[in-house]
Amino acid sequence: MAQLTDQDVFLALDPESNSVAVVVKHMAGNMRSRFTDFLTSDGEKPDRHRDQEFEMAPGVTRADVMRWWDEGWAQVLGVVDALRPEDLTGVVTIRGEPHSVLQALNRQVAHYAYHVGQIVFLAKHLRSREWKSLSIPRGKSEEINQRLAERKAGPRP
Repeated sequence: MAQLTDQDVFLALDPESNSVAVVVKHMAGNMRSRFTDFLTSDGEKPDRHRDQEFEMAPGVTRADVMRWWDEGWAQVLGVVDALRPEDLTGVVTIRGEPHSVLQALNRQVAHYAYHVGQIVFLAKHLRSREWKSLSIPRGKSEEINQRLAERKAGPRP
C-alpha cells in the first residue's frame, strides 16, 4: 500500500471490483469481529454489518484506511500473542459453528492471506512499471541465488 498514491487506494477497476480501501475496511471489520472476546463469544458479532464494509463513505481518507489496517492487525496480534498453550485445545464459535481454536486461527490466516493477495495484485497493477517487487524482481532469480550461494560459502581464504 505504501507504493500507492492516495487516489490509487480508492480506485476500483470496475463497478464489481473492490478498491484497496474497501478490502482493508472489510478486513478490519472481520478482524474486530473475530478477535474481540475471541475465546468467549461468537466470532460474528451482532454489531457487525458486513455489507457496509464494502461501501466507502464520502470523505474517507488514506489516513483512515491505514488506521483501520493498523487497528485490525493490532487486534489480531494482541489476541494471538496472549494465547496460552492450553487455549489452543479450546473451541470457539464463528456464526454459531464450533471450531477448534487452531481451526479458527487457520481460517482467519487463510482469509487474510487471500485479501492481502488482492491488495498486492491491485497495487502491482496500478503501479505497473513503477512497482517495486516485494520479493525477487523478474529476471533477478539467478543473481539472488548466486549472492545467497556466495554468502553461504563464506569468505574465501
